[in-house]
Amino acid sequence: MPESFFILSKDHLELAIDEIISISKMYDRFTKAKIISNLVIIQSKTNWNEITKRASFVKVSGQILRKMSGLFLDEGNLEVLKNAKTFVCRIINLSEKQFNIPELENSMGDMISKFSHVKVKLEDPDITIYLIFTDEENFFGFSKLIKKNRPKKIKKYPHELDWKLTRVMINLIGLKKGETVCDPFCGTGTTLLEAESMGIHAIGLDFDEKMCDISKENLKANGFKSKVFNSDFQEFIKNSEKFDGIVTDLPYGISSKVSEKPEVILKKFFSVLPKRKRIAIMYKKELDNNLKLSGLKKYEIYRHKSLTRTILIR
Repeated sequence: MPESFFILSKDHLELAIDEIISISKMYDRFTKAKIISNLVIIQSKTNWNEITKRASFVKVSGQILRKMSGLFLDEGNLEVLKNAKTFVCRIINLSEKQFNIPELENSMGDMISKFSHVKVKLEDPDITIYLIFTDEENFFGFSKLIKKNRPKKIKKYPHELDWKLTRVMINLIGLKKGETVCDPFCGTGTTLLEAESMGIHAIGLDFDEKMCDISKENLKANGFKSKVFNSDFQEFIKNSEKFDGIVTDLPYGISSKVSEKPEVILKKFFSVLPKRKRIAIMYKKELDNNLKLSGLKKYEIYRHKSLTRTILIR
């Protein structure tokens, strides 16, 4: 079975690793994963670029051609360059060994060019050849450029939900194309935008009419069709047949225009959550200490010395 590699950002590494595994298993439940530092090796029938398109914290990704033990420049390895006109070599060193990376990359490029007659091009090549060193084993692989079209936000607001964390939460609960997510505190529409960019339908609610208007403008700017309602969350969540999962960031702080304290809202929110729906919620860590909320997994997101957020997956 094909193996793919994913070099992840070390920001929120646990989240990033779990996200890659969740996406992979969403496409192929028999996926196997191996983790070496911030490198994740995925064995799956799913192509690496399908996983990368959905993921939030991937820095580099591609397909593994082989594990390295001795000479790797043979005819079989260079088959990947068959229809390419240009390529570049890149070394990723995750080991404790020290390498002269520019020298290695140049040497590899010269050797591969002689074998394949494909030209080296440092910017926007057809194929990137990767040599990945770790303390356990080394890998030889390749990738092609993936262009991600980010949703645009024409209007923003202080303290709005970070798009990467939003995308992670959607992926961690395994929402697929054609399914529907509900954000009962949608704010400026981050959840709605990220969901639609992945082919997931979305429904947004917000107590603040101004936030609803901003969400609608941001959706319109992208040609998205998510529904937005100026409504309290409690009644709508009871109509759970309209959505497959909930992803939201609960309001907090003095900038939130809500009628009750965050701890009261959180308690009410959990009391009306549908039992069989997939849920990803972000809230202030301090609230968790008082309410002792339970879920499948929790992640802590440090913001600054006076604010840490918790993401709960259920």
